[in-house]
Amino acid sequence: MTDYLDAFKELVAIVARLRAPGGCPWDREQTHQSLREGLLEECYEVLGALDEQDTAKLKEELGDLLLHIVFQAQIAGETGEFKLAEVIRGINRKLISRHPHVFGEKKVKDAGEVVLHWEKLKQAERGEEVSALDSVPAQLPALAYGQSVQGRAARLGFDWENTEGVIEKLAEEVGEFQSAPDKASRESEFGDLLFTMVNVARRLDINAETALREANRRFYRRFRHMEELARQRSQSLDKLPLAELDALWEDAKRAAG
Repeated sequence: MTDYLDAFKELVAIVARLRAPGGCPWDREQTHQSLREGLLEECYEVLGALDEQDTAKLKEELGDLLLHIVFQAQIAGETGEFKLAEVIRGINRKLISRHPHVFGEKKVKDAGEVVLHWEKLKQAERGEEVSALDSVPAQLPALAYGQSVQGRAARLGFDWENTEGVIEKLAEEVGEFQSAPDKASRESEFGDLLFTMVNVARRLDINAETALREANRRFYRRFRHMEELARQRSQSLDKLPLAELDALWEDAKRAAG
């Protein structure tokens, strides 16, 4: 534990030094808002390391993300908003209060009951007049946001009785999309179609955002292989007929997975 604390203290001291008079000009210019994009980028780089199951990369990216957290807290401390210790004490209190089955006398039978109790505790903290959906960050990617709000609603009992019903709804949404009379209607129906597909994913315990990221990665890997095959054959993809492109795609699927 001492090693962890020493390393963390060193990080905090380094960030404070960078922000102090005589420190780094770039670091001294940063604000909460100027760091927003970098913070989001670091979150996605952590996700990328997790997707790749790259332990060394994950270790590095978690460090970059931790730097952003300490940096934001340092700025807040300088402006008198709050201190890093308050951030840590706050999450400590939250973890203890939301795990009464560990730190108190509450008994639970499985992880499902833990999640249900967690939602009840969060609702009590928010107050009855606040929506259960309000704590889902609106800045999440659309698929992740859709799955999260659906999950919150489902934990409060607003859910399909079975997955078959959602799949039937999916077929209904496809029909409505196909019969949409204009662009605005098609866009609306396409949104409903995606939202229902996310619901199917949630019911089947599939993370929709992860599934799409993996599909994107597969497409990228296969298309890169198509480009390489075309180069080896002195061909240009944009000059090939569709039948030959399809054949290259099938070759890429077999070779690149």
